[in-house]
Amino acid sequence: MYRRTQTGRYPNFGAVLRARPQAIARVRGSEAYPTLMGEIKFYQTAYGVVVATEILGLPHAEGTCQQPIFGFHLHEGETCEGGTGSDPFFNTRMHYNPKNCPHPYHAGDMPPLFGAEGYAFSVFLTSRFSVREIIGKTAVIHRDPDDFRTQPSGDAGTKIACGEIVGV
Repeated sequence: MYRRTQTGRYPNFGAVLRARPQAIARVRGSEAYPTLMGEIKFYQTAYGVVVATEILGLPHAEGTCQQPIFGFHLHEGETCEGGTGSDPFFNTRMHYNPKNCPHPYHAGDMPPLFGAEGYAFSVFLTSRFSVREIIGKTAVIHRDPDDFRTQPSGDAGTKIACGEIVGV
């Protein structure tokens, strides 16, 4: 999955995205967001993990400056089951943070999702974890953007969607 150039070998991430992922999380919304759904695919590369996310049914608003931004994290919990109205995915527990780093340097801190008329698509590369490490963890979308300051988890608000990460 590399391409050769005059100055050396570089990753070909387009080819990575055409390959089969090593793990996937099928995301579903909480009871308050029953139409929210999507997938997060994880691809291990020599440079880190490529995370490709596609989400439908996100809450959205009318107006030029009203499209929301959503917090997006990996959590240490193993299941999306269980919870209450105030914490619909209680069993996801805290952000995935095996090295006990401060926020926003947790392994599970990821770039926010930008809503576009209820849809979000994102692809990024991270070296904060390997695919093998996160199988069995959970991916969570929060109602508000992560502020990247507040300890311990960025004050991103209510968990609105969750997916369990499984190997493929």
